Amino acid sequence: MIRRYGLTACVVIVLLSQLTAYRAQNQEISSSLPLKGAFQNVHDPVLIRQDDSYYIFHTGLGVPVKRSVDLHHWRIARGTPVFRRIPKEAAAHVPGATEIWAPDISYYNGRYHLYYSVSTFGSNRSAIGLATNLTLHPAADDFEWTDQGVVISSDFSDEFNAIDPNLVLDQDEEPWLAFGSFWSGIKMIKLDGETGKQSQRDTTLYSLAARADHPRAIEAPFIIRHRDFFYLFVSFDQCCAGIDSTYHVRVGRADAVTGPYVDRAGVSMLEGGGTQITFFNERFRGPGHNAVFYEDDQHYIVYHAYDTVYVGTPTLQIQRLSWNDDGWPYIAEFWDRG
Repeated sequence: MIRRYGLTACVVIVLLSQLTAYRAQNQEISSSLPLKGAFQNVHDPVLIRQDDSYYIFHTGLGVPVKRSVDLHHWRIARGTPVFRRIPKEAAAHVPGATEIWAPDISYYNGRYHLYYSVSTFGSNRSAIGLATNLTLHPAADDFEWTDQGVVISSDFSDEFNAIDPNLVLDQDEEPWLAFGSFWSGIKMIKLDGETGKQSQRDTTLYSLAARADHPRAIEAPFIIRHRDFFYLFVSFDQCCAGIDSTYHVRVGRADAVTGPYVDRAGVSMLEGGGTQITFFNERFRGPGHNAVFYEDDQHYIVYHAYDTVYVGTPTLQIQRLSWNDDGWPYIAEFWDRG
């Protein structure tokens, strides 16, 4: 009896030890933040923090905004959407547009800069506009979005598409704007630090990434600086088809903000290169159009995916972004697939 109980106790100890190890392993592997509240019907999200509040801006009528105090519980922010209607200058350039797409929010030069895009599906008659605000808190006395007009536009005769803007500061804290969707790929322009508009001293249209094969499905650039490199995240393949979407995020890096960007295999992103870092799973399809957020020594990747349980509803995803020893980003759940 003593031996039997002793053996049972040993087995229990071993099982408890294995269970503890299993839980620890899965806590380490799981990088997804559990989300509650208003995190569905979120498309093309971008995340920023002011004081104790996190804000998600995303595609929709007038640019909808969600707010959280902990990155987990989300609700519709007061004072939103940003616009009651499409701003006048952008609307004049793109007749027939109904929504504002793919906003980008950042803070520099004492103001919040909201870059937004106006277009219609499948067309490159598009415009990127800019709105500014001194605060993101709707209850503040100085809360007021001011539209600054169009920053750059494209038309049927152009080889690029002026949507999906993203502002990035270079090593000298100078602002640049990456953008682009399909056509000839991802582009970049230099910005004037005072106005947030295109620089008049450097009017070059830089090329960052492209795919040669039809339909040239590359878009939604987001650039961050990490250690000695600039990292360009882009989305490949088909968006906006619900659970049939094949969207996913890829990345490359460069020594300079204007490139050249290459992937982990050394393939140029101007020649279709890009290391894949998001993958679909049984529930969520088309994980793409990402942003990256950083605080407390932790990077987070933010994107949308289509929920098969809820008939393909675009759903907010926030995951911890890790870095390997060679300085490449990855998401823990997808590490063995990259």
